Amino acid sequence: MDPEEFSDLVEAHKDAVYRQMIRVCGQREDAEDALATALLLALQHLDQLDQPEAFRAWLGSIGRRVCTRMRRHAGMETVLEQIENLGLAGEPEMEMQVLKSCVKSALETLTPEYRLVYEACEIEERPLQEVADQLGITLAATKSRLHRARALVRDQLDRSVCGS
Repeated sequence: MDPEEFSDLVEAHKDAVYRQMIRVCGQREDAEDALATALLLALQHLDQLDQPEAFRAWLGSIGRRVCTRMRRHAGMETVLEQIENLGLAGEPEMEMQVLKSCVKSALETLTPEYRLVYEACEIEERPLQEVADQLGITLAATKSRLHRARALVRDQLDRSVCGS
């Protein structure tokens, strides 16, 4: 595919994909960033697109993954900021680094279905119903996943250096 064909596909589908990114990312600024990143990735991996008529779905898929990564990264930054803001006066810097590492490791052990719910509810402090709607699952399933995620994080922290 030549650059002109790519440009034509982008023009034809960018608005629809942008609207999808707003729904997935939740904020216009994040959607803009996700779309820009998705377009760059699509251009870099254009050889992987077998059928030009599938461009919109392919670009949307790339954009959704970008949004997910952005949320994870933002959620992890929030957790680390919250730890830093605990004001553990007198605690050596090394212990703070160990604590940050333990929390990060605990969150990384969660499967995506649990991690998304945990980060949205516990870190971003979003209402359960909003999270359920965004993920397209029932409120009961959201509550169940959050309960399970909390238990998994606690277990992981108990087993780590932080729990000893």
